[in-house]
Amino acid sequence: MHRGVRTALASGALLAVACAATGAQGPRPLRIGWTAWADGVFVTQLATRLIERDLHQPVELVRAGIAEQYQGIAGGRIDLMLMSWQPRTHAPYLARVRSRVEDLGVLYNGARLGWAVPAYVPRDRVRSMRDLADPGVRRHLGGRIQGIDPGSGLMRLSREALGTYGLGDYELEAASGPAMTSALDRAIKAGDWIVVTAWTPHWMFAAHRLRYLDDPEDVLGGAEEVHALAHRGLFRAHPRVAAMIARMWLPLGELQSALLDARNRSQEQAVTRYIAEHPARVGYWVNGTLPTPAAR
Repeated sequence: MHRGVRTALASGALLAVACAATGAQGPRPLRIGWTAWADGVFVTQLATRLIERDLHQPVELVRAGIAEQYQGIAGGRIDLMLMSWQPRTHAPYLARVRSRVEDLGVLYNGARLGWAVPAYVPRDRVRSMRDLADPGVRRHLGGRIQGIDPGSGLMRLSREALGTYGLGDYELEAASGPAMTSALDRAIKAGDWIVVTAWTPHWMFAAHRLRYLDDPEDVLGGAEEVHALAHRGLFRAHPRVAAMIARMWLPLGELQSALLDARNRSQEQAVTRYIAEHPARVGYWVNGTLPTPAAR
């Protein structure tokens, strides 16, 4: 993590403590919420680097669950979050706070949710989420679907899918995003069957041969957009930061490559490489200066 960033591993009361501990010396840090999802971590680190380096605004990263981030933004305990999945995945969270937050726009398009399996799992046995109800398939999977953090929109929709597809005898195992990918890595090394709650963009689709299961009832939805949300006072308190985030947009293919780079090297190195390889786009985000045709 960038050395200039003070990280608060906040949950519940800890979030309030982190937000109170700003001190009287220098400008109050901008508080950005995050959770350990591969795409959200990279985009948050990228924005943090630019805000601190180019806008000279200190940042405090506040780790919190998704529901807590929405409440933190609405209440002013968090200034910014860069992982609002719309229109469907986070709809219940957004509905509760919509009048108290500012949507700064789309950070990237083409995101999606689903359940994924390694490509070696026979397609003629497991093509659809409905196929998981087969007793033989259930035995292969040990009656388990590997999930992520329990408060996420993906897990909320996955719990709905258990009922829709008659999978009540499965355990939807909650864990962090990194714990999910660790379980996937172990299963693939052993050649075992596994179903994971997955999303795109994510480096695991570049690192492994995976496929999404069909979702004929459309429980997990189609293409999503990932938005930046801010506390309503952000434009007044930090106009340059708000303007930069409103201009920030990443092509999905570039983001996928950056996520794999972060996994293979480090977040800090991946951020440095992305900034170096896309100077015109990054310059537009920071300064609002459109690149010349030759620089595009």
